[in-house]
Amino acid sequence: MDTQLTADIVVVGGGLSGLPFAIAAASAGLRIIVVDRERPSVMLEEPFDGRTSAIAYGSSQVLAGIGVWDLVAGEAEPILDIRVADQGSSLFLHYDHRDLGDEPLGFIVENRALRRALFQRLADLPDLVHLTPAAVDRVEATRAGVVAYLTDGRAIKARLAVAADGKNSRLREQAGIKPLGWHYPQHAITGTVIHEVPHSGVAVEHFLPAGPFAILPMTDDAEGRHRSSIVWTERATVAPAMMALDEAGFTAELADRFGPYLGAVAPAGPRWSYPLGVLYAERMVGERLALLGEAAHVIHPIAGQGLNLGIRDAAALAELVVDACRLGLDPGAATVLERYQRWRRVDTVTLAAVTDGLNRLFSNRVAPVKLVRDVGLALVDKAPPLKKLFMRHAMGVLGDLPRLVKGERL
Repeated sequence: MDTQLTADIVVVGGGLSGLPFAIAAASAGLRIIVVDRERPSVMLEEPFDGRTSAIAYGSSQVLAGIGVWDLVAGEAEPILDIRVADQGSSLFLHYDHRDLGDEPLGFIVENRALRRALFQRLADLPDLVHLTPAAVDRVEATRAGVVAYLTDGRAIKARLAVAADGKNSRLREQAGIKPLGWHYPQHAITGTVIHEVPHSGVAVEHFLPAGPFAILPMTDDAEGRHRSSIVWTERATVAPAMMALDEAGFTAELADRFGPYLGAVAPAGPRWSYPLGVLYAERMVGERLALLGEAAHVIHPIAGQGLNLGIRDAAALAELVVDACRLGLDPGAATVLERYQRWRRVDTVTLAAVTDGLNRLFSNRVAPVKLVRDVGLALVDKAPPLKKLFMRHAMGVLGDLPRLVKGERL
């Protein structure tokens, strides 16, 4: 075992944001080392993560540009329509992909399928080394570069370290970057549901007093059964009781929230629950350090945009470091990192504020507030220019975009 390794960039964390960045940079000729605590075989097991993710159209462009999308597209269900409504209200908001063209608004993909495609792609890249299972003890930065010291005694010399190690990032903590944020009095309950009636590519968001209840279209299973994923926001005091229900009790609660439009419903497989909150790193960069994905930001899942933020982080950072190296510049220089921070701040701050505001607005029973929000949904639905603007935002194709998001080569 080599005790001294070298790379252009060391990525700590091989998750759904860290690997797209690593693959993008390695595809462009940079030598990348990814360090991850878990074996790929463990991460592909259902108990590790049985959730699904909403992949916005812009994020699918990124994955296509780095050679991953073709490996997962067959397991991705297109989102053709989005319907948003308050419980018991006849007023609603309807997004139809045909209002913008032929492309879907996004896709629903099982996290395991996306991980499988990422692992398959990285295996084809000679400039990408995946060290797993392995853990970083600390990273030391100097003017010339960084040294990542692993717990097994190895050391990696690089010019830049990327922290993609999640919301409890050790690298963020070691760099003295403070996380700002708060916890909601809510938990998310997630899982897969089978139903009688085809979903026709429609994603539904019901706003209930405890929080949003999302029904997200999935591909049919191997037996041809129609499937959807749920993201059920429930009060933190109630969620544990829901998780403890037997199958019959849980099915009854699901049916009550689903309504009748997909016919009879039943859970398929395990269910998961986790607390909800907002986390926002006071800085996205440190000395020769860039934060990526949930190491930099965690938002409410109300709009399904958390992973998309991380993928756009990956696309932006990859573009900046690759361009710097092509010009013979230092990818870990402060000027490169400051540009990354400025570029990503608007997107991340905006989505954190929007999702927080929507959750607070819709997670209550106050009658005057309910009337205002219902009228607001209906007004947006009847204002095509405004609705198209919101649709482009949901697709992740609005704003100052990295080349990969625009479907261009890195």
